[in-house]
Amino acid sequence: VQLQASGGGLVQAGGSLRLSCEASGRTFSDYAMSWFRQAPGKEREFVAAINWSSRTYYTGSVKGRFAISRDNAKNTVHLQMNNLKPEDTAVYYCGVAKSAYSYEYDYWGQGTLVTVSS
Repeated sequence: VQLQASGGGLVQAGGSLRLSCEASGRTFSDYAMSWFRQAPGKEREFVAAINWSSRTYYTGSVKGRFAISRDNAKNTVHLQMNNLKPEDTAVYYCGVAKSAYSYEYDYWGQGTLVTVSS
């Protein structure tokens, strides 16, 4: 399994970015997919996830601002990030569950850096 994340960059507070993660190696329609992030000096934290039925989950600080979606035909998961804040600055990692119908993420992309300036 390989994951390729893209879409990070530098944006001003209040701006938007769209992250994408393309997965390869198998079909992922039955697998939960997620985004985590790690800010400098902090531990990796959960941001959002979407399961095999497209049910979505978010951490509280991004609810109403971020939206996760998936395109099973392209084995891709997206994270639309709106109204970005400086505290959203982090390396964002996409993750795929290790087995179908599981929420244990075992496969990770290389990360994409998001920097939000104030």
